[in-house]
Amino acid sequence: MTSKGRYLDRVVDSEVADALTSSPAALIEGPRGCGKTWTARRFARSEVVFDGSEAMRLAVEVDPGSVLEGLEPRLLDEWQLVRGIWNPMRHACDRRGGFGHFLLTGSQNPPDDITEHSGAGRVVRVRMRPMSLWESGDSTGEVSLSSLVAGSLCRASDSGHTLADVAGLICRGGWPRMITLSPTTAQARLRDYLNDISRIDISRVAGIRRNPQLAASLMASLARNEATTASQATLRADLTEQGSHPPARSTLRAYLDELTRLFVVEPLPAWSVHLRSSARLRKTPKRYFCDPALAVAALRASPTALKQDLPTMGLIFESMALRDLRIYTQSMDARVHYYGDDTNLEADVIIEGLDNQWVAVEIKLGGGPAIDEAMRSLHAVRYRVDTTKRSNPARLIVITAFGPGYQTDDGIAVVPLTALKP
Repeated sequence: MTSKGRYLDRVVDSEVADALTSSPAALIEGPRGCGKTWTARRFARSEVVFDGSEAMRLAVEVDPGSVLEGLEPRLLDEWQLVRGIWNPMRHACDRRGGFGHFLLTGSQNPPDDITEHSGAGRVVRVRMRPMSLWESGDSTGEVSLSSLVAGSLCRASDSGHTLADVAGLICRGGWPRMITLSPTTAQARLRDYLNDISRIDISRVAGIRRNPQLAASLMASLARNEATTASQATLRADLTEQGSHPPARSTLRAYLDELTRLFVVEPLPAWSVHLRSSARLRKTPKRYFCDPALAVAALRASPTALKQDLPTMGLIFESMALRDLRIYTQSMDARVHYYGDDTNLEADVIIEGLDNQWVAVEIKLGGGPAIDEAMRSLHAVRYRVDTTKRSNPARLIVITAFGPGYQTDDGIAVVPLTALKP
C-alpha cells in the first residue's frame, strides 16, 4: 500500500499464501514500516493489534485463549509486544489441526525466552523487506532474474534513468508510505525513523535502557562502512575518530545484535566453497542496512551529496541492488552470500540455489571500464571455484545502475537494476 491507500503487490504475497496453505501459522517479520501489516491484512479475516493497545495486552495476561478466537486466518499484529501469546498460539494450532489459523507480524526478533518453543512444524517464517524497484514501479521488469538463471537471453532497452535519478531512488528508499514522496522529504522522515530506533526501539528489543546517542553514532558508523566487512575494532576506531567515546566491546556487540534483531541491519554471510587454489576464503559477514535510504539518512546526506561522492554512491547503490536481490532470490528459494578471499578477489553477491546451483554477481554504477573490471572479476571467481566439487556457475551477471541490458559473447548478462524483476 502507498501513502495514497492503494495496495501494491509484493513479491512475498505468494510466499504468505503458500505458507497459509501448508502450515498452521505464518509469521511475517521485517523492519518497522516495510508493509507487513498491509500485506497480512490481504489474507486475514480478523485481527488483533497489540501495538498501542494496553487493553489487548492485558487481555492476553488474563485470558490468552480469548484473543485467539476469531475468523481465520486471524492476524496477531506485532505479536512480540505481548510475551504471553506465543505458546497459547502454538497450542491452539495443535488443538485445531489443519492449516492457516494465524498470521503473525513482528518488527523484531524477541529474546529467546519468549519463544522457548520454536514453533517448528507450526510456524513458517516469511522475511519481508522494504520494496524493491520492481514492486515500487521503478523497474521496467524487462529482465527476469529467474529466467536469467535458467539461461534466457538478457535484453533490455535503456530506460533513460540518469545518475541523478538513481541517487533519488537510493535516497527515497523502498518504504511503502514514502514511495510517492520526494527524496528530500523521504530523507527527513527516515531521519525521524532512525531517531525513534535510537531513542525507543533499541531499548525495547532487549528490555534494557540503551544510550540513544551511542546508537545514533553507531548507525552513522555503519553507514560509513556500508557493504564492508568492518570489524568491531574498525567501528570503535571510527566512533573515536568522529568524537564519540568508544563503547566496550561487549556493549558494541550488544548494540549490533539489537540492530540486527530489529531487522535494521542485515548481514550478508561469506560463501563457503571448495577452491582450486590455496587462497583462503574470508569468513566475516558484510553488514548492510535493510534499505539504502537508511544509510543515507544515518549520514545525513542527500542526492546531491551522493552524486558528488561516487565511491560512496557506488557502495550504497550496491546496498540497493542487494536489497532487491534478497527479495527476488527469496522467491526462488535461494540464498545470497558474497565471495572474498585473501588475494582480494571478490564477487559482490553469490546466489546459491537448490541442486548445487550458483550464480556470481558484480554490482557497478556503470561505465565501460567498471563493467569490464566486473567481468574480469567474475571470470576469475568462476575459475577459482573447484568445479570437481561444485558445478559450473549457472550464470555470471553484472548489475548496473542504468543503461541497456545485454549479453556478451561469452554469456555474461549485463542488466540495469531498473530493468530487473524476480
